[in-house]
Amino acid sequence: MFSSTWNFIKRHKRKFIFTGAVVGGVYLLGKYAQKKIREIQEKEATEYIAQARRQFHFESNQRTCNMTVLSMLPPLREAIVSQLNSESLTTLLKTKPANKLEIWEDLKIISFTRTIVAVYSTCMLVVLLRVQLNIIGGYLYLDNSIGKNGTTALAPPDVQQQYLSSIQHLLGDGRIHKQFCYVVSLKQSLSLLELEQQLSWIRAEVEAGSQRLLSWYMLADDENALAAQACGLTEKDVMTIKLLNETRDMLDSPDFTTVLNTCLNRGFSRLLDNLAEFFRPPPGDASLSSAPDSLAAISLPLAKIIPIINGQINTICSETPSHFVQDLLLNDQVKEFAAIVYETFSAPHELQK
Repeated sequence: MFSSTWNFIKRHKRKFIFTGAVVGGVYLLGKYAQKKIREIQEKEATEYIAQARRQFHFESNQRTCNMTVLSMLPPLREAIVSQLNSESLTTLLKTKPANKLEIWEDLKIISFTRTIVAVYSTCMLVVLLRVQLNIIGGYLYLDNSIGKNGTTALAPPDVQQQYLSSIQHLLGDGRIHKQFCYVVSLKQSLSLLELEQQLSWIRAEVEAGSQRLLSWYMLADDENALAAQACGLTEKDVMTIKLLNETRDMLDSPDFTTVLNTCLNRGFSRLLDNLAEFFRPPPGDASLSSAPDSLAAISLPLAKIIPIINGQINTICSETPSHFVQDLLLNDQVKEFAAIVYETFSAPHELQK
């Protein structure tokens, strides 16, 4: 029996060798495939965890942006009111001075000016902080998640503080504080539609008539001013200047201009919505409210519109989330632009710069 089995094996030796080689090859190939599949799965899991961590950090950073904007609105309001003080004029009018008409003219100009300045400044504050905090956020992600192997951090705390202090340019020298020569007579009445046309004309004067880009009002333009903001040439200051220059590049980009214009359009639209509350027809007057040109059907004397305009700064620059500020913070284009900035500065290639 054993001899016959042995003879069978000898006769078919090549077949056995070939079959063994095939089986062994398939086994090794299966092991190799399993190893590669495990490596791919581990890599995908690592990438998924990293992406989830990055997304969580980004969303946390946006909440920080929102809270920072709200915290900056009171000092912005104070700066505007200090520069364009209408309260002293209203107090003076109560004394029935001889030059009452002249004071009313000044009050008209200051009231419209500070409300328009408040809209511009709040929109600029929202988009500027979105850029700055997402640049910082991107660098912090790299510092904390990827590791720098003992090299200098991209955004140490002292550099962050120095860099973010550049926001004072918007609150001070950079703030739009032009007084608009409002040509409508105090004796004239305006409908909401006519008021919208006047605001559009003023916007055109600011945005088309100025030799400066709106980004100038948000960040100092020349290298000397950037160096002055960075306060010297230490390593910390050089890093701050780098951040400021990167911010300037973002502010000068077409995407930033588009986002800022979107915010301004929404801001002035919300301002008109607020003003529309005062142009409602009297209760029970259905003829005016149903008229197709209802925006032009109701007019108010300018002397009544001035106090309404004058008080809008308290809504625009409110530290409590108002509809005006929420419209800006929750704007989809603002969110998308913030994601682009964060993605740019949290990419690993930034480590090579």
